[in-house]
Amino acid sequence: MMNKNFNYIASAKRTLKIESDSIKNISKQLDSSFSKLCEEIKNSKGVLVVMGVGKSGHIGQKIAATLSSTGTASIFIHPTEAAHGDMGLINKKDIVLLISNSGETDEIINILPSLKRHSKKIASLTGNKKSSISKNADISIEIKSGKEACPLDLAPTSSTTNALAFGDALAIALLEAKGFSKNDFAYSHPAGKLGKKLITQVKDLMHTGSSIPRVDYKTVLDKALIEITKKNLGITLVMNKQKVVGIFTDGDLRRCINNKIDIQSTKISTVMTKDFKTIDSDDLAVDAAEIMEKNKIFTLVVLKKNKSIGVISMHDLIEARIL
Repeated sequence: MMNKNFNYIASAKRTLKIESDSIKNISKQLDSSFSKLCEEIKNSKGVLVVMGVGKSGHIGQKIAATLSSTGTASIFIHPTEAAHGDMGLINKKDIVLLISNSGETDEIINILPSLKRHSKKIASLTGNKKSSISKNADISIEIKSGKEACPLDLAPTSSTTNALAFGDALAIALLEAKGFSKNDFAYSHPAGKLGKKLITQVKDLMHTGSSIPRVDYKTVLDKALIEITKKNLGITLVMNKQKVVGIFTDGDLRRCINNKIDIQSTKISTVMTKDFKTIDSDDLAVDAAEIMEKNKIFTLVVLKKNKSIGVISMHDLIEARIL
């Protein structure tokens, strides 16, 4: 019967309490089999194939995705699909992780003989070490979940939360063991903001060639302003033959106006910034942003082997979503 005055918050708190207590209990259950599984995966030349049915299948997909994004090659294959051709995706270099709370999932048990022939090793994550799946695994990990958060003790709740937490623990243990870095993470996430920050180099964003404003050091200010306006970067490089001897920016122009300097007679070499900031073309764009923010400037001269080859601006970094 429906309860019109049902306390939703109390129910939610009860569920979260049961599941959080259940997760806390996982660490007490981990033993040498977990370390053995980690070592096997770390030293494997193949991929980790994760399998599960129903809710365990959904959890398995998430575990495989987390592992793949943190440096451990992993795929999810549904046992039914494996029985109808996808078994061919598994080879003798691969380790298979079977997820089943009961340890008696028919769809998995039916393909165990084929899995043994195709894979290097079979690992199981179940709630019963005496189950059929556990007994057929080379590495058997038992995680007892106790009662489900579901008051009927039917819907997988605590058990699936535990499996999910176990997957995260496995992924992070392997990440740390392999020395997986932020740069490694970025290469797996090229479209994400973090990925862009960690893989985008200055040379990917800088202005080069004829798009760079340049004037000779003998140029009078009013003529230099034409070049700055034309190229629309708020800066011009000041050249002595092929060498950059200074820069002149919008900020320098404001200072000239405040000091009432005659722009029609003053040569740019007398008012340019000689001690300008630079960055190497192979440096990360995020490093360029850090230099700009630290020095409160908006542009940097880009070097390659100590030779100026470009200009990068704060606007370029914002447009590329580095900032």
